[in-house]
Amino acid sequence: MATVPTFLAHGPWAREDVSVSWSDEAYVPEPATVEAADAAIAALKARSSPSHDGLSTRMARHRVDEHGRLHLDLQPIRWALRLLPGGAARSMTGQCVVRSHDGRWLAGRRAEWVATWAGRWTLGAGGAVDVGESPMRTLERELQEEWSVTAERIRGEALLLLPNEVVMFVGVAWLPPGAEVERDPEHDEHDWWPADIDAWPDHAEPSLRALARMIEAAG
Repeated sequence: MATVPTFLAHGPWAREDVSVSWSDEAYVPEPATVEAADAAIAALKARSSPSHDGLSTRMARHRVDEHGRLHLDLQPIRWALRLLPGGAARSMTGQCVVRSHDGRWLAGRRAEWVATWAGRWTLGAGGAVDVGESPMRTLERELQEEWSVTAERIRGEALLLLPNEVVMFVGVAWLPPGAEVERDPEHDEHDWWPADIDAWPDHAEPSLRALARMIEAAG
């Protein structure tokens, strides 16, 4: 199994550069996978974490055309599959990295009760792509839901395949001068890390530094 993300496609993409088509047919996993997902949800409930199981989004196919535009074929999938270490079946998530007008990076520590990345620091906002939703819209929605703020501009950066078979659509949002964030209950602490990635605190994980360097390299 891979231990680092695989790049499926590179941006940058504006909103109009990302198109989606939807299948009405939901993804059907093997019975053993269903049992594993049931067990994962039960484990969340055992530690009093809201499960929110239901339908989410799976990427069936993708392509980049001759103009650099990204086209995604999506279908419904059970949300709980994203909890499986190697069986997420290309469930799709959006990760909106947030930068202030002067280049600082918004970092938040996930609360201990949440389903994913509990107790760990992340960059910006992130979450599952809802059924019927474009990943570009996911970035905007998660930014508003998690930090109660609207971006001055948002750009898609990359499509990644994570080691657990989750597909991550990465984008970056720039906030206007004077914008103030208000964290949601899924975060118990937040900070603005310096524009210089080398000056980040020790608790910034290597994967976050790598993600930020990828965004910087894209300009």
